[in-house]
Amino acid sequence: MLARTAVRAVARATPRGSRASSADAGAGDYFAKRDAVRAHAAEVTQLWRRISFFVCVPATIVCALWVRNVEAEHAEHIEHIKAEHDGHLPDIPQYEYMNRRVKPYPWGMNSLFFNPHVNKDLSEE
Repeated sequence: MLARTAVRAVARATPRGSRASSADAGAGDYFAKRDAVRAHAAEVTQLWRRISFFVCVPATIVCALWVRNVEAEHAEHIEHIKAEHDGHLPDIPQYEYMNRRVKPYPWGMNSLFFNPHVNKDLSEE
C-alpha cells in the first residue's frame, strides 16, 4: 500500500508538458473543426432546400390535384343521386347505434364542427 501511494505521488509531481504548446496545437484543431462544421452545415442546408423545392412542393401540388379530382367525382355522384330522388338526398336509415346522444353537448345536439351539407341535423329530432 505504501508503494502504491508513492507511485501516485510521483505521477502527480511529474510535469505533463507545457500548457502553451498544448493550447496552440488545440487552437488550430478547433478552428479547422469549426470551419469543417460550417462547411458541412452549408452543404446540408442546400441539400434540404433542394429536396424541399424539387420534391416536397411538387408532391404537395400533385396530392392537392388528386384530392380535388376525387372530391369533384364525389360531388358529381351526390348530384346524380339528388337528380334521381327529385332534388334531395334519400333519408339515411335510422339505426339505434348511429348518432346516439345520452345528453346534449353544451352547444346543442350537433357536433362542434357541424356542417348542414354533410352532417345530419340532430337538433330537429
